Amino acid sequence: MSRVTSADVARESGFSRTTVSYVLNDAPGVSISEATRRHVLETADRLGYTPSAPARALRSGRSDVVLCVLPDWTVGPVIDTLIDHLTTLFAEHGLALLVFNDRDSRPLTELWRAVTPRAVLALGPLTDTDAAAMRTARIPVVGSALDEDPHPETFAVPQHGIAELQVEHLAARGHRVLAYAAPSDERLAAFAERRLAGARAACRRLGLPEPRTRTVELEIASAAAAVRAWRADDSVTGVVAYNDEVAFAVLAGVRAEGLVTPDDVAVIGVDDIPLARLASPALTTVWQAIDAQAEHLTASVLAALGHPVPPPRPVGELFHVVERAST
Repeated sequence: MSRVTSADVARESGFSRTTVSYVLNDAPGVSISEATRRHVLETADRLGYTPSAPARALRSGRSDVVLCVLPDWTVGPVIDTLIDHLTTLFAEHGLALLVFNDRDSRPLTELWRAVTPRAVLALGPLTDTDAAAMRTARIPVVGSALDEDPHPETFAVPQHGIAELQVEHLAARGHRVLAYAAPSDERLAAFAERRLAGARAACRRLGLPEPRTRTVELEIASAAAAVRAWRADDSVTGVVAYNDEVAFAVLAGVRAEGLVTPDDVAVIGVDDIPLARLASPALTTVWQAIDAQAEHLTASVLAALGHPVPPPRPVGELFHVVERAST
């Protein structure tokens, strides 16, 4: 079904397109009778007319849309929570969040030209072509990064530091030989590589051997094989898991091997998803302040639009270990 236009409203209402345009756009300084205005608006409502976002942007010189460019990441509780917080925070400032996923079949250029966003929030790198075109169109772009040395306006989520907290927690409990359980999904490689680098750095700093790394799929057989190899070859007693889901698999693998957590193998995850406290045993994990990350990203977008930015929370407040029975 085609979209209802102002021309359809004019034809149905019996008024000229100019008159209908004045009413629908609430044109200032134009004298329109109340009866005419009411009839046009009732007709528009009955037909299901909604104004075109690009047309509205052309008239006002701006859009109320913030386009969020999401890389081809897996979408789980953390990303869901981040998007939910961003949507709420932007709504408080009269802005709507539109999420574009890199898996979308449409080119990003086609979407942003059609939507004419007020700003773009890039959670991953943009192509040079898109970035240059947006600058030419005077569309502010705010980005985020993973452990790189970012531009001052780019918010970095320190993946390196997350794994350091995990290693420090296990080392403080006497574990000297650690393993790193990596995810099997290639879309998580950018995160996993940085977290593994953080685990290795922490082990070096604490005088521990290099963490024994294995990819763990989200199935018992894969996890059991990893646990078996770690115990047979290196006497691993602590496992740093990429995230809570991988940690759940490791817990299942430990049980499948007839071992006990944490007596034989302690396990720590990342994200503190709701199921972490319901695992058996309850999972120790690293909590991320997703709300703080959303607040910073929102504030950065608002700053790019000319609004003041509150100082971000210190990095130390973005993460902390939630200790439970698995360690």
